[in-house]
Amino acid sequence: MASTQDLVARAREAAQRAHAPYSRFHVGCAVEAADGTVVSGANVENACYRLGLCAEQAALSAAQHAFGLREVARIAVAGGPMRDDIIGGAEPITPCGGCRQAILEAAALSGRDIEVICAGADGDDWVVTTISALLPAAFGPAALG
Repeated sequence: MASTQDLVARAREAAQRAHAPYSRFHVGCAVEAADGTVVSGANVENACYRLGLCAEQAALSAAQHAFGLREVARIAVAGGPMRDDIIGGAEPITPCGGCRQAILEAAALSGRDIEVICAGADGDDWVVTTISALLPAAFGPAALG
């Protein structure tokens, strides 16, 4: 398995490939499988805002294709605002509500309380939490019987 620092670095690298011309807020996500395989994704914005894609959704899609959502063990998300062609900000960012729901779906499939590492674009300050802490009292697959 990758170290937390390495997984955050992969998320930060992914943020460099984001397409965020409207918000100029670049987000990258790295998803690690139980066997240590890592895939990544970045946010992709669209002029029709609701058609954009969050980094977490992009990375989870890549994970499904690479090894399946049942294997997801950890997720790192990192990013910040782009200024003068540099992504900056040490404040940890967290997944939006929709992405938390998508991570919960992977957790339900994997049987794991997926670890979520939240980091800024730079610095060594990050928050390590779980999807159950980020989305308490969640509505998930189990609620559908």
